[in-house]
Amino acid sequence: MAGIEARHLGDLLDADLVILPVPVRLELLAGSPRKAHRQLRDHLSAVPRAVPEKATWVRIDTWVTTAVEAGHRFGLADLLIAATAADHQATLWSLDSDFVRMERLGFVSLHAPGK
Repeated sequence: MAGIEARHLGDLLDADLVILPVPVRLELLAGSPRKAHRQLRDHLSAVPRAVPEKATWVRIDTWVTTAVEAGHRFGLADLLIAATAADHQATLWSLDSDFVRMERLGFVSLHAPGK
């Protein structure tokens, strides 16, 4: 992450404006090197977790139909991350272009650093 983005994220964390969808937490931990795993887990534990609920799955089911009818396909993990963020009325910060397509469909709002 570039310096300015890291500082921006730090500012958001300091202001308690960040939640971490559980699927993102698990992706980060699953991809972490063994040497860094414990430290990463400890750092991530300081960020409030956003847990998918029954309504999250209903939202995903609706989104899948909308996406397919519009000619889009999304992976389950991305849908779960986006729906969890939407459940919490949170903007999503990601470099994954799938979320840009989801935003165009009205599923999520993306965070733009500096706004």
